[in-house]
Amino acid sequence: MRVPAFLLVLLTAAGGCAGSPAPLQNASGSSPTAPAAGITLTGGGQFTSDDTSAIAYDRKLAPKGSQASVTAESTNQGARTSLVVEGMRPNRTYGAHLHTKPCGKRPDDSGPHYQHHPGQITPASEVWLDVKTNASGAGRSTARNDWQFDPTELPGSLVIHAKPTVTSGPQVGTAGDRVACLTLKKST
Repeated sequence: MRVPAFLLVLLTAAGGCAGSPAPLQNASGSSPTAPAAGITLTGGGQFTSDDTSAIAYDRKLAPKGSQASVTAESTNQGARTSLVVEGMRPNRTYGAHLHTKPCGKRPDDSGPHYQHHPGQITPASEVWLDVKTNASGAGRSTARNDWQFDPTELPGSLVIHAKPTVTSGPQVGTAGDRVACLTLKKST
């Protein structure tokens, strides 16, 4: 069954849909600085091979009919980013991160990870949203950061990666190939 993207966003906000509560990934960083106003970014849809608002790069790991929805909110209280996926491979952990640029036809078009502290590859500086799917390929994840998005340099996309995020060592922050991408749009 295809669930419209707007419904996925509503279900994310309401906490419904993809099984048990999402793991909350808290990340500490520097103390928050107050933005001029709250910022909300959203993206979602059924992954296709040609629409860069929701694009699949690997149909084996993002099968036909798979979809996702992301909401990233930034206030003077910090940033909260939530991801819901459906129709992905069952019982699998995918890495997921905010990236600097919108999705494009090529996986690398979305640029590097969005970083609050440039050059710092940690969950305190980046948004890491690894998501584990259940037996039906659905899952959700939420990350909180104690900083706000820079209104002049907002993240442009959420990228779903083939593997869980490496959390230490020389490969820290990597999560394998880019499987799918959601372009983020600022909500008004």
